[in-house]
Amino acid sequence: MFKPLAVYIGLRYTRAKKKNHFVSFISLSSMLGIGLGVMVLITVLSVMNGFDEEIHKRFFGMAPEVTISGPDGRLSNWQELLNKVKSMPQVLGVAPYVVVQGLMTYDGQVVPIILTGILPEYETQVTALGSNLITGNLSQLNNFGIIIGKGLADTLGLMIDDRITVMTPQASITPAGVIPRFKRFIVKGVFSVGVGFSFDTKLAFINLYDAQKLMQYGDDVSGIKLKLADIYQAVPLTKQLLTMLPEGYQVGNWTDQFGPFFKAVKMEKTMMFLILILIIAVAAFNLISSLVMVVNDKRAEIAILRTIGATPAMILWIFIVQGMMVGVVGTVLGVIGGLILANNATVIVNTLQAWMHVKILSANIYFVDSLPAKILWQDLWKVTVVAITMSFIATIYPAYRASRTEITEALYNE
Repeated sequence: MFKPLAVYIGLRYTRAKKKNHFVSFISLSSMLGIGLGVMVLITVLSVMNGFDEEIHKRFFGMAPEVTISGPDGRLSNWQELLNKVKSMPQVLGVAPYVVVQGLMTYDGQVVPIILTGILPEYETQVTALGSNLITGNLSQLNNFGIIIGKGLADTLGLMIDDRITVMTPQASITPAGVIPRFKRFIVKGVFSVGVGFSFDTKLAFINLYDAQKLMQYGDDVSGIKLKLADIYQAVPLTKQLLTMLPEGYQVGNWTDQFGPFFKAVKMEKTMMFLILILIIAVAAFNLISSLVMVVNDKRAEIAILRTIGATPAMILWIFIVQGMMVGVVGTVLGVIGGLILANNATVIVNTLQAWMHVKILSANIYFVDSLPAKILWQDLWKVTVVAITMSFIATIYPAYRASRTEITEALYNE
């Protein structure tokens, strides 16, 4: 019975005496502080989720998640291995490839290049190369056609149907001696992933059969690449493949080269979460001050309640309810504000950029030129629990102090 009564009195005590507006102001500022902290935390986490998703989408749209290569960098009977790996439950798609490293020359300019020989019908299973094309089509990738990145096209000033020369380190023996191997290619398409990645400036794609001829591989390939249902299964699948494949086969995954980068992104989100919690902690500390002032404001009423039978536990619950009321309302307001702000973050930033005539986000620095946002319910749950828990902790000392109020002293001073 005393708990419902404590809740009722605690809700009434949310407002101070009419003559003491300062206490009410402190309670309101505590509520708004908690709401602001929650709103900022939800917005920042949502934006970081959006960045993380955008980077993953762009990166894994081009980079293989798992690769299998044979001894000495060549893989024979790859069709049999491809069919075997494709049947594994973790694998969504597989594709053969041939890697050719060399130099690309055009109009007196020379740049290093990594050519990847692909089969278009397989490549669409493992990468988003087709959807990243600005111009051209994967079906045109034949008869020594080549698809290059936008950064490379801009650097060399290349356009569709321009002819370029690729020099590979594999030597050809001629009557004049040993010379590097040269081959002319025709530009058939241009793709773009984003200037924040090196794909646009370092990679180019040719037909698998053209790459086999260029490397004199016959029917062999450099390896096969895999697309997984869950990219974080790359490491366990790598271990499984190493035990399944004959000795000498090599299995790599995206964590070998890019794992530290994505770990840094994840750690950055965690650190931002911990840092921004301090905003809520400051508001919760302010809540302690407001409750202590309320306790002093209500000392006479506490003493009267004690004289008519209220126990110290009931007094304790009254002020816990009052503090939690401030915390819960502030958290709810913050969640609503955070959802609204996160859902409209892109529009707000674009409006500010247009109004101020300033480019706030540059793809050269942030990989993207817009502000993506993705709201995860687990983030909302974490923020809500943290805010309410801090509010509860903040109520303990003032509520305990109220429960220890001396009746005679309080009535005498009043």
